[in-house]
Amino acid sequence: MEFLSGNFLIETIVPKNELIVSRTDLKGIITYANETFTKISGYSDNELIGKPHNIVRHPDMPKSIFKELWIDLQTKGRWSGIVKNLRKDEGFYWVYAEISQVLKNEKLIEYKSIRTPISFEEKIKYQLLYDEIREKNNEIKRVISYI
Repeated sequence: MEFLSGNFLIETIVPKNELIVSRTDLKGIITYANETFTKISGYSDNELIGKPHNIVRHPDMPKSIFKELWIDLQTKGRWSGIVKNLRKDEGFYWVYAEISQVLKNEKLIEYKSIRTPISFEEKIKYQLLYDEIREKNNEIKRVISYI
């Protein structure tokens, strides 16, 4: 059973006119993070650069989504989908992510990710979908108590 603490339930809204941009090496280690990424995630450049991109992986995200992501990146060269990310302060933010290979002289050198905001309706739809997937895969469920 998982209990929530801190700001875990506080959402940060990604502004409609902002793009979250990052780059990683082939192992998913962050090599670049734009100012919007640092602001929305709550991390500084120094806290992100050199860390695995999954530093912002929210526990509500099913593991199967990331398995699909890596398979698609390797076979199709790109992946896109809805992702719930975890902030440094344990809050969260939702994005539509587009991740693609970066080639130089036809050789894969890194991955780039561009993330944009999604609608409230999409957030509800994907939270319910991801909860269903996690339950089906026997992953830890969220426990929320109201006083």
